[in-house]
Amino acid sequence: MDTRSVLHYLQNLQSKIVEALELVDGKTFLHDSWNRPEGGGGTSCLLEDGNVFERAGVGFSHVLGNKLPPAATIAHPEAAGRSWEAMGVSLVLHPRNPYVPTVHMNVRFFVAKAPISSEAEIASLDLRARQGGEFENAQTAQAVRQALENETNVGAAAKAAEDIWWFGGGMDLTPYYGFEEDCIHFHRTNKTALDAFSPDYYPQFKKHCDEYFYLKHRKEPRGIGGIFFDDFNDLGFERSFEMQRAVGDSFLNAYLPILQRRKDTPYTEQERDFQAYRRGRYVEFNLVFDRGTLFGLQSNGRTESILMSMPPIVKWRYDWKPEANSPEAKLYSDFLIDKDWLNPAI
Repeated sequence: MDTRSVLHYLQNLQSKIVEALELVDGKTFLHDSWNRPEGGGGTSCLLEDGNVFERAGVGFSHVLGNKLPPAATIAHPEAAGRSWEAMGVSLVLHPRNPYVPTVHMNVRFFVAKAPISSEAEIASLDLRARQGGEFENAQTAQAVRQALENETNVGAAAKAAEDIWWFGGGMDLTPYYGFEEDCIHFHRTNKTALDAFSPDYYPQFKKHCDEYFYLKHRKEPRGIGGIFFDDFNDLGFERSFEMQRAVGDSFLNAYLPILQRRKDTPYTEQERDFQAYRRGRYVEFNLVFDRGTLFGLQSNGRTESILMSMPPIVKWRYDWKPEANSPEAKLYSDFLIDKDWLNPAI
């Protein structure tokens, strides 16, 4: 399992996307590198008050820890208590023009490290401890040995001796004023990226996306979806990594044509006001449901980088409803629905 290759890919992906967005906007991203006291760090790239983007954040992180936080062990209780390593690129782009949709993309890799699992490893730790290695004394290694000797379930012990790893990621589109051709393009690009690995993945990951990016308390989707996958290791490491690269590399093709098509559309303060209202849904999802946000906060991540996805201007209103037959009402009736965007007429 070549984690260094994943690390290098993610760093290069961040640079590639930032460079492409700078060409579109005409302004330069701030590059803010940071270190995490518990281990690892990252680089947050942020553009605020740009010509096209009101706020755009493209973050890379590579963080390590000794014990998984609760947000990561819900789906993997067998990984509780293990040391871990997580790396990823995550972005959210909030354009100024309300006719350009907000977009989110994330690709990540996670490893829960196998515990010490052999007498040879423990003996080595005994020696290192006596020589002043990373353990203070040989008692630590002895405690590990005792825990293994007390293990009665041989099958569980064998499984516990392996690293637990997975890839995750995806992208989703959140329009304020929807256009069918934009939705079709976004989903078709996603499908093309996945079809080389299995024709089943696009419908499967689209369904996961629709289910994940859903505001249960509002009973409405966050946007028109896309693809979402997590805990993915079905194809073995090399092929699973290839699939993650295909998703990450397809982002610019999925989004930039939509951005270019809509960024110069005339708009009024009425459209901006509706955009700010709908951005409130984005904030609600990120703070209440988003696993990445919860994991970052629970693992003592860098708050400024974790909350970089938040829109700069947001509004809430009490029990607001759009005027019937208005363009704003059309978002709810025609776009924030369960729909097959490859066959929208169905």
